[in-house]
Amino acid sequence: MPTPDTTLLTDRHSRRAAWVLGLSLPGDTALYLLLPMFAPAFGVSLPETGMLLAANRLVRIAGYGAVARFYARHGERRTCTLAALAAAVCALGYATLTGFVALLCLRLVWGLAFAALNLATQALATAEPAGAARRAGRSRAVTALGPMLALPLGGASALWAGPKAIFFLFAIAALVVVAVARQLPDAPHAEPPPEEKPSRLPGSLDRFSFVEGLVLDGLFIIGLSYLGRDLLPGQPVLVAGLLLSVRYLAEIVLASSGGHLADKHDPAVLLVVFAVLTSVAVAGFGFGWLWSCALAIVILRALLLPLLPTLVALRTPGPGRIQALVTRSVWRDMGAGGGPVLAGLLLPAVPAAWIYGGAALLLATTAMACLKPHKR
Repeated sequence: MPTPDTTLLTDRHSRRAAWVLGLSLPGDTALYLLLPMFAPAFGVSLPETGMLLAANRLVRIAGYGAVARFYARHGERRTCTLAALAAAVCALGYATLTGFVALLCLRLVWGLAFAALNLATQALATAEPAGAARRAGRSRAVTALGPMLALPLGGASALWAGPKAIFFLFAIAALVVVAVARQLPDAPHAEPPPEEKPSRLPGSLDRFSFVEGLVLDGLFIIGLSYLGRDLLPGQPVLVAGLLLSVRYLAEIVLASSGGHLADKHDPAVLLVVFAVLTSVAVAGFGFGWLWSCALAIVILRALLLPLLPTLVALRTPGPGRIQALVTRSVWRDMGAGGGPVLAGLLLPAVPAAWIYGGAALLLATTAMACLKPHKR
């Protein structure tokens, strides 16, 4: 049974890891806003832009296993220190380098760095079952602070200093949190034992992670830009930056609330409730209630975020927890990587009501399957 002292220490480590991730993220977050709008300034074409923005997710799918093994052997301190340094190098590269090959190398490095930071943040938040949901929610709120500020700041800077100058500031921010990473624990973790007969089919949490990434991080984000492109007044880069920052603001305000609710109630039931409500908003989004449903989706997504790591920790105690968190992240990345591609193919050719109605049904169905734990 955890003592108050160990709980406070776990809370402190979780909070520090969230700060490291939150201040390492702005370079990547701002690139999603600035690269498509100012592709020539980075020396790439629009098709190359799409490949660059997908590269970090693709390398995570391939490299999460290696990152998890490094994390298990070396602990949070070394893993997060190297990842924060890599984030600083990538942000500096975005500010100074041009061309597809150079930027692709930076995106691949960042993908592995994010995998390490994301894994450490989730693992520390769920290190103790007691208060895991509360820590997961607070961690998401702290992590979202950096991207929320980076998006409008990046849009404003692009108008007055060009799209690349702001990345110098983001490189400095990542270097600052290297000192925070040095305060994380350095104890290694037990590597999860290999399964004798690994399941070939994804479990219910795997399927929900994939669909959540596909719908909320792919179809919704691209659809908001595509369907609302004629409704953006004034400077598009500023308006787009503010719209995207609202998503992170919702995480700051509401992710902790989702974590507190999961500490008091069954997180699987909460996941189904919030996911079904989100599905209704997704369907309404496709039928034309763009801004009201977009706001509802942003709010409900923030409440959903801390629930999945909590469920993973409850259903996979012991050394297998680290590998289970990795598996969920891989499935989410697969969905989030495929979502923009699917949106680009379907939105010009298929009515939005069909696309988002089908996505809503898929999200609700996979969420309800999570009520019954997957048995291997």
